[in-house]
Amino acid sequence: MLKRIWTIFKRDLKVNSKDFISLYILAAPIIFALAINIFTPGINDTTVNLAMIKNDNPKQVEYFQQFANVEVFDNFEQIQARVKERDAMVGIIPKDDKYYIMTQGNEPEAIIEYAKLLNSFYELDVKIEDSNAQLIELNRTVPPLKKTLVNVMILMISVLGGMLIALNIVEEKVDNTLSAINLTPTSRTTFILGKSVIGVILSVFGSIALILITGFTSINIFQLILVVLVSSLLSILVGFIQGLTNEDIMSAAGSIKLLFLPLIVAVVAIEMLADKWQKFFYWNPFYWAYKANDLILSQSKSWSLILMYCSIVLVLSSLVFLLLAPKIRKGLE
Repeated sequence: MLKRIWTIFKRDLKVNSKDFISLYILAAPIIFALAINIFTPGINDTTVNLAMIKNDNPKQVEYFQQFANVEVFDNFEQIQARVKERDAMVGIIPKDDKYYIMTQGNEPEAIIEYAKLLNSFYELDVKIEDSNAQLIELNRTVPPLKKTLVNVMILMISVLGGMLIALNIVEEKVDNTLSAINLTPTSRTTFILGKSVIGVILSVFGSIALILITGFTSINIFQLILVVLVSSLLSILVGFIQGLTNEDIMSAAGSIKLLFLPLIVAVVAIEMLADKWQKFFYWNPFYWAYKANDLILSQSKSWSLILMYCSIVLVLSSLVFLLLAPKIRKGLE
């Protein structure tokens, strides 16, 4: 049995290595991770952007860089052009022995006030050491936005695993090899397990690659693998159904995208809705998987809660399996 499962997996891997869509799905976790690193700020990053003359006052530029994102330009005209762009950029322009603030007029008032304070602090020679303020981090080592995006991408990777399974089954149908399974010693259970391997591997190793690239290296990896395996069950089931009921790759890929709807609904419910509305989303497996991943990424180390959430996802996925099993069995006949 294991040998036949391995043979089916090797065939899928060989086919996927020659198909652009499959290769893109396999590379998606790395693409997601790089995009998150590029577009999400660090926990201590500032959103204030200042434009200054490059060689006018290097000490002032160095001072401002401690508190803001500073871009340097060769002359006044370049700063003026940069300030006129659509983002919030404030210019610090030298005039005689003083500096004035250049704005476009649509910048948030808080950013303008911040730039004025920095300019005043520099002129007064105020240093960080002169402050008696204390920074409290509340045990946060990564930005909340980054944690949310990583959590969403982990769930998306599991959906992509189901999509990969659907594409492989459609490929079997195109080659007229699906019906031939019944004439071989390979049982339906063995075939289903063999087809599921590549989707599970993508979900597990893709999620691990995602968290390593995005910097979540100190989380409990065993907790993550447990949640990923359980949350992948629903995607695998839907992947089989869509693969068996669609005749071409584009239709199968389009149908599996329907899983993104309950995924996004779960995220919106947890992140944006009040507690009184949460009970209306208990039916959604992605809801519980998202909560479990949030505990893991927050390094709460609460095994009891994570096991409870995984159990709920497993029960919900089992109910879906009971509904879809007859269709899967019929599709393999």
